[in-house]
Amino acid sequence: MITLYAFGRVHPGMIGKGRDLRAQWALEETGLPYRVHALDYLAGELVGPAYSRLSYFHQVPVIDDDGFIVGESGAVLLYIAEKAGKLIPADFTGRTQVVQWCFAALATVERPLFEIQMIDLGFRGEGAGERRAALVKEAGRWLDGLERRLDGREWIACEAFTVADILLATVLRQVRNTDFIEPYPRLKAYYARALARPAWQRTLSLCAERQGVTVADIR
Repeated sequence: MITLYAFGRVHPGMIGKGRDLRAQWALEETGLPYRVHALDYLAGELVGPAYSRLSYFHQVPVIDDDGFIVGESGAVLLYIAEKAGKLIPADFTGRTQVVQWCFAALATVERPLFEIQMIDLGFRGEGAGERRAALVKEAGRWLDGLERRLDGREWIACEAFTVADILLATVLRQVRNTDFIEPYPRLKAYYARALARPAWQRTLSLCAERQGVTVADIR
């Protein structure tokens, strides 16, 4: 059985924002049996000796599949998809499309959005206002590209929902103010479509239960 290492107790501002939700969403979509090992961030479990043997960077998510360890959210999702034979096409070109859009979500779209999120959460250094404005401008370039990609498409990589959609939707969720994507009607509809999936709703409920809050607190 897969063990998912995920956030348990965290600072209030971190509740419901971890990348562990990506992995749990994929597990819920595929139906693979799994259990969650909740880590107490506030007690230092992520930097403790036991977890350090699993994650060299002291990050979540990590999965342990009967002794086979995988870290990094993109790699974790691709592993889950491959193991389940779901959320990724069987053909080479289809799989390559999914991998391409996984990379796009993580390497291109996520970076400015993550930095904006950190500024908005209060991690503000000198010149944060100017930095945020520059990041918003950069992010607009990537959001415009996503809007063009979604012309006539329901999902980002293939006709069917894949792990690339899980990654992209959770990347977009990092900026919780949906006004951010208001100028992009296709992207806004895509985002709503992804987060309406029952597996994501279950993931939210399980996260809320694990972190002692209501779903409304993290939606």
